[in-house]
Amino acid sequence: MVGSKIKTFPVTGMTCAACAVSVENALKDASGVAKAEVNYANASVKIEFEQLDSNTDTLKTTLNGLGYDMIVEDDEDVAREEAEKQQASDLKILTTHTIGAAGLTVPVMVIGMFYPNLPFANWIMMVLTLPVVAFFGKRFFVSAANQLKHKTTNMDTLVALSTGIAFIFSLFNTVYPQFWLNQGLEAHVYYEASAAIIAFILLGKLLEEKAKSNTSSAIKKLIGLQPKEVTQILADGTEQVISIKDVVVGDILLVKPGDKIPVDGTVVSGSSNVDESMISGEPLPVQKIESEEVYAGTINQEGSFQFKADKIGSETILAHIIKMVQEAQGSKAPVQKLVDRVAAIFVPVVIIIAIITFASWVILGGDQAFSHALLAAVTVLVIACPCALGLATPTAIMVGVGKGAENNILVKDAESLERAHLIDTLVLDKTGTITEGSPEVVNELWVEEKDLNKTILVSIESQSGHPLASAINAHFAQFKGKESDSYKIENLPGKGISAASNDLLYLVGNKLLMDEFSVSIPESVKNTATKWQHEAKTVVFFSDKSNIIGVFAISDPIKESSGKAIKILKEKGIDVMMLTGDNQETAKAVSAQVGIDHFKAEVMPSQKAEFIKDLQAQGKIVAMVGDGINDAEALALADISIAMGKGSDIAIDVAKMTLISSDLMTIPKALALSKQTVNAVKQNLFWAFIYNLIGIPIAAGVLYSFNGFLLNPMIAAAAMAFSSVSVVLNSLRVKWKPLI
Repeated sequence: MVGSKIKTFPVTGMTCAACAVSVENALKDASGVAKAEVNYANASVKIEFEQLDSNTDTLKTTLNGLGYDMIVEDDEDVAREEAEKQQASDLKILTTHTIGAAGLTVPVMVIGMFYPNLPFANWIMMVLTLPVVAFFGKRFFVSAANQLKHKTTNMDTLVALSTGIAFIFSLFNTVYPQFWLNQGLEAHVYYEASAAIIAFILLGKLLEEKAKSNTSSAIKKLIGLQPKEVTQILADGTEQVISIKDVVVGDILLVKPGDKIPVDGTVVSGSSNVDESMISGEPLPVQKIESEEVYAGTINQEGSFQFKADKIGSETILAHIIKMVQEAQGSKAPVQKLVDRVAAIFVPVVIIIAIITFASWVILGGDQAFSHALLAAVTVLVIACPCALGLATPTAIMVGVGKGAENNILVKDAESLERAHLIDTLVLDKTGTITEGSPEVVNELWVEEKDLNKTILVSIESQSGHPLASAINAHFAQFKGKESDSYKIENLPGKGISAASNDLLYLVGNKLLMDEFSVSIPESVKNTATKWQHEAKTVVFFSDKSNIIGVFAISDPIKESSGKAIKILKEKGIDVMMLTGDNQETAKAVSAQVGIDHFKAEVMPSQKAEFIKDLQAQGKIVAMVGDGINDAEALALADISIAMGKGSDIAIDVAKMTLISSDLMTIPKALALSKQTVNAVKQNLFWAFIYNLIGIPIAAGVLYSFNGFLLNPMIAAAAMAFSSVSVVLNSLRVKWKPLI
């Protein structure tokens, strides 16, 4: 394994939350592992290694000894495919075993409940129950034995103990009933309980696995966006179909109507309209012509074109999205740490309670003391369910993260999803966040209008990557490349750019830059600039070292959804603020248009971070939304950081959430998603704890002295199976709820 110290591996064989804890502890103690996090819901482990080159085979051997397996492949796609094959095989076996166990259990239950006096009834039930316990239920005993060898326990320990004790006791009473009859007692058998427990738990596992597969449907949809085969254009112009794994950077690929684009690249010939909604969130197709970029997973609608592969495999935007969703689904929410601690001691505590229950009944139970003691102890072992606790948080997180991906919200980790709904203050950058981020020159005023000045301006601005510089370059494109002088460029953050050549100095920037160099601005130019600023336009000045040459008004249209989104956020009680490096008048005009009451203009990048710190010092829980490199520091400091998907890679890397669509309406959706997910986690944990707190005492027989009620182990098994399934189904409700 080379290239990364953190890697995720599929793990098979886990049957409950206690298994996840056992796997995690075993890997944490292994040599070369710095950190390990197991996610029971998606059957994976994220391992941080101490060195880049670590031997994963020893980790696999360690887990094999515990009865689990870890799929170790350098290629994550191969590992995923192998895990899916194994899961499909396991599901098929589980289905067969469930049907087989149910088929044999039904006659055992009929005889045991309705025809107990049938000749040879006990022997018939024993013959029917034996394959249920020894074959269809073998997995529980094998797993329990593996756990015992390593002095650990899991859910299978409880199942093996309860069914094993019930079967052995029943077998003894079938072969040697005289032992009890000589004491004046009836020789009870519990074959139906033993068989029904295994059948119900297998059915519960089957339903749980099928429901869990739905929680990862978002990942499957994303992976399904990439085709398996592509059409390559060879040097002689002929076509050949190759596997997507064989594509290399620089290959020329052909895309036909209806095809999914396989990798990121640049169109070299032909044109078409491409559906990019999975990347941008925008429903309208985008026209692609020569030199335009195309992205993996997007769909060609009409026309054919050829493009050059620029990014392949894990480098494509689609691959980054898939990886982010997978990592988020596999990450642990803070509340899960408490659940893990509970799960680690849950099974031993239940075994102790079962022993105490048995002893109490033997001492205090009267005539049928031993039978009642055995029944109550078995029922305690059966009804206890660490699975519901283990599934409560990760299933809700998986569904929440998946639903976010389907709604153009990429969540980087479970913690941010858990905390997002708690924010009370939202800080927005202006350009590219509230506005479209595609500024254009709409007005120009020249004090000294010459072609030479326009050429100098373009020559200077072409060396800047700022969006405003791009707008000026686009507006004066016909003057590009006509200036031979080379300028020494200095970027002045928050102000603009200076350009020096021999004895000449030119400045392009805002009023702060002009004031710093004491540039003279005529009154008429000041008045025009102020008028433009009142119209929510950004003003850029162009001067030499002492006098204004020209001034330009640049308009960056406000996104159609910005005002509506801000209104919804304010209605939720969130204080919305705007930070911008733009001038006071423009900031005021934009704020007024979208309904923001608090804003700060002419802010330097470092001041944005200070502003976030000040808000946090006031006890506010702050979310920062930005799209530029200058927002990265503030994003890193915020409690919840949100990047706009069309922004800089640095901003996206720093942020805990990314809005693919760059639509502010996605922010209320993200907060609603956080609340829905957290509510599902709380509901799951509440019912899981309540179920065990109520179920275990009833199983122990606390109601017997009041009304003579003693819970049947079969009912306990059904209740235990249903508790896990209900937790997964409750998590899936998040998937179906509207966000706004």
